[in-house]
Amino acid sequence: MMLVTFSAFLPTAALCSAAVGASCGTGAAAQTVAFIGLYLVAVGSGGVRSSLLPFGAEQFDDDNAADRESKASFFSWFYLCVDFGPIVSGVFLVWIQQNVSWGLGFGIATACIALAFAAFVLATPMYKRRMPTGTPLKSLCQVVVAAFRKVGMKLPADAELLYEVSDKVDSQPKIAHTSEFTFLDKAAVISESDLEERQEAASSWKLCTVTQVEELKILMRLLPIWATSIIVSAAYSQMNTTFIQQGSAMDKNIFSVSIPAASLGSFEVLCVLTWVLLYSKVIVPALRGFSGVAGEPSQLQRMGSGRLLMALAMAIAALVEMKRLHAAASGEAINISWQLPQYFFLAGAEVFCYIAQLEFFFAEAPDTMKSTCTSLALLTIALGSYMSSLIYAIVEAFTATAGSPGWISDDLNRGHLDYFFWMMAAMCTLNFVVYSAFAKNYKLKTVLS
Repeated sequence: MMLVTFSAFLPTAALCSAAVGASCGTGAAAQTVAFIGLYLVAVGSGGVRSSLLPFGAEQFDDDNAADRESKASFFSWFYLCVDFGPIVSGVFLVWIQQNVSWGLGFGIATACIALAFAAFVLATPMYKRRMPTGTPLKSLCQVVVAAFRKVGMKLPADAELLYEVSDKVDSQPKIAHTSEFTFLDKAAVISESDLEERQEAASSWKLCTVTQVEELKILMRLLPIWATSIIVSAAYSQMNTTFIQQGSAMDKNIFSVSIPAASLGSFEVLCVLTWVLLYSKVIVPALRGFSGVAGEPSQLQRMGSGRLLMALAMAIAALVEMKRLHAAASGEAINISWQLPQYFFLAGAEVFCYIAQLEFFFAEAPDTMKSTCTSLALLTIALGSYMSSLIYAIVEAFTATAGSPGWISDDLNRGHLDYFFWMMAAMCTLNFVVYSAFAKNYKLKTVLS
């Protein structure tokens, strides 16, 4: 951020000498400094986002009932804080940059980072810190190699005969055996040659513990859940693309105030806060009263609800676009406030999908892979944006002809953005069906006491 701020004060306009044939400076130095700073911001952001959530969650004691409840709230408040940043930057800092100085806007952001870093360092003695004990990738590779080396061996009828170390030898929590992906269990089959090497199993490529095998199984079970989240993220990315394009073709005056189409993204963030409060204060108590069961919906159920809400948001966007096209045909323009319901339900999908997904991946992840699995959960957002671009390209290839611009046109009145939204709604619905099949058969991790 210091480099980005510094780049804003470097000259960017072309500077040419009066001499004939003299070369011109093009502000390349400012561009270079700015891009280096932006790449460093990306690296730093990836490190913070992947580590901050599991680090914060580890501050709570799972053996304490009050801590477990606070931990569940922590995931929601963490996500709200992440979403609150775009409101501040998109309203306050953007106004300063547009009306006062780009350098001052970047400087304020840099100062905020400096204050956050100082607070983090000063509070370090208060944190519970778990020191790293090695790379989990090696353990996963050992399971695969050991399983292939014993491909010809038969599994014992009793899973209790598979290899596991005692709690006295290894302080790591043990994971109960599951019957899925049985081929991997061969890595824990004890052969005669293994009997003398059991004490070195933690670093062995011939014999692995049941816990090691189950850690790999967990990742394989998470993979389908993770893949369906990419479809959700592809639909979610419409908020920053087609939703804005749709709003730009509407009457943008609300109560005589002109509202830029992109500003409705801030409304969506406020809706996220509303959904979090609705969930904790209204939805959960109502479900408890209706079912008579204590507790709240599971993380898998919440993620499924979010996928349905995303399909509903796309369907509402399609209906709004149909109304807009009908009005445009008669020379009228509908008000941009018609978009508010689709933003509201998209915010609900975000709360149910992403917050529950972060909780779920953190809870299911092996102890040595908390940060890695949290990163995978966040990675779906980036991959969803890339998938959205791929969908646009496919839609253009199949709908654009010599006489028609296709569904997504620069002039929306000549296109059919409603067809595109209906397609996204159908894709989200199908994604929900596929997700439900995997979620129904998903076996949660069981840690042995």
